[in-house]
Amino acid sequence: MEQIEVHPYFQQRDVQGINAAHGILTQAWSPIGGITFYRGTGRSTLDDPVILSIAKAHGKSAAQIMLGWHVQERRGIIPKSVKPARIAENLDIFDFALTEAEMTAINGLETGQSGGPVPDDVTLETFGRDIPEA
Repeated sequence: MEQIEVHPYFQQRDVQGINAAHGILTQAWSPIGGITFYRGTGRSTLDDPVILSIAKAHGKSAAQIMLGWHVQERRGIIPKSVKPARIAENLDIFDFALTEAEMTAINGLETGQSGGPVPDDVTLETFGRDIPEA
């Protein structure tokens, strides 16, 4: 298994293809695009009109649609939350299926640009912070 940044705005299809060719499961880091709204990129997957439209059609949240997209594409996902309601919501994704058109629409959101930091820049000094108790 290889964990890489994968969400609708940064899909890394080339890396996923290499993983698949070698029998390696891709696990999505930042599967709902958290990096897009925590890092101030100016664009958030949770507010994306395409994702919100699909969410409305299924009676689901934007996060649930993105998690369903990952599952249908056979990626591993471990969404992060410390809030019990969000944890329950993240598990409630197995009662709907995205259509081929919806999958294509989400795939079309690719920007080719990572929302995350350059790996060498990740140090305790630059990214360390206290994590509050749940």
